[in-house]
Amino acid sequence: MERILPFTEEHQQFREMARKFFETEVKPHHEEWEKNHIVPKEVWRKAGDNGLLCPDVPAEYGGSGADFLYNIIIIEESSRVGNSGFFISLHNDVIAPYISTYANDEQKKRWLPKCASGESILAVAMTEPGAGSDLKSLRTSAVDKGDHFVVNGQKTFISNGQLADLIITAVKHDNGTISLLMIEEGMKGFERGRNLDKIGLKAQDTSELYFNDVIVPKTNLIGKQGQGFRYLMQKLAQERLVLAVAAVEATRLVQTITLQYIKERKAFGQKIGSFQNTKFKMAEMATELEMAQVFCDKVVMEHMKGENTTAEASMCKWYATEMQKRHTDECLQFFGGYGYMMEYPIARAYLDARIQTIYAGTTEIMKEIIGRSLGL
Repeated sequence: MERILPFTEEHQQFREMARKFFETEVKPHHEEWEKNHIVPKEVWRKAGDNGLLCPDVPAEYGGSGADFLYNIIIIEESSRVGNSGFFISLHNDVIAPYISTYANDEQKKRWLPKCASGESILAVAMTEPGAGSDLKSLRTSAVDKGDHFVVNGQKTFISNGQLADLIITAVKHDNGTISLLMIEEGMKGFERGRNLDKIGLKAQDTSELYFNDVIVPKTNLIGKQGQGFRYLMQKLAQERLVLAVAAVEATRLVQTITLQYIKERKAFGQKIGSFQNTKFKMAEMATELEMAQVFCDKVVMEHMKGENTTAEASMCKWYATEMQKRHTDECLQFFGGYGYMMEYPIARAYLDARIQTIYAGTTEIMKEIIGRSLGL
């Protein structure tokens, strides 16, 4: 089925290049990364060399100045190979936009070129032990000392936490307002905690971070002091939308490997795919996937036009990720006992899918946002 997104010949050429990169530089190494619980920094530099990092960043700051469809292509090709460790979309689509949109010219020149080359890896530190979706409950403090801030506190569940060189950190001031500070690798008092042991995303480094009297110069304040909460709210829609895009493609991968299996595997003298129950289940899932694809594509187009897609992105996020989780579960059932074995990709897909309805705002939070948009 032809996509409604206006991909050009140049986009298709870029897709072929991106596909080759993920097929050769990510897919063959993913199992090793899972054992090591981290992705080597080398792959980030290779991605930068191939123009896969920060493609929509203006050329003057090290990017390609490309449109957002190039970002979409990278997300889809990443999910297409089952990548769940190399968090390229977090870097490109979630964190870099804070710098592109709110940082001043000097900061952009200082940070973005290395983000685009892969020399610097980005993380964003919002979540704390006592504050997840409720950002107003942040406790990490930043005390104004004239030309710098002194930061104290703790963050948890931070993706890219072990690898990150630049960490956009949400901090609270004495007056209760929130700001975004760039905390850099090597700052005295900044420490990384454990690389957390998760049930899925085994290759992804997810960490605790500690700030003990960290001196952060005011030249590392992103945007205006006290405006951090507004900045976070404005960028969360894109974060949720790109997660939905990834969920759709991840679901497509699950259906693809399941179709291959049920066309070959036999039970009771016939192929599993020939049973009516199997046909009906696959038909239902294929239909739902295509409908989710079209809706997500529509919201991407509206987002690219600059429309406010807060509610629609929340719809995409909760529906696509719940679909991914549900379809992966239903597909695993067709594999029987083999689906429970980690040597089968469906098993890892099942574990990796579970987080999708939790991070970047839970399904419940998404429905709350949608409900408010309805005047409820």
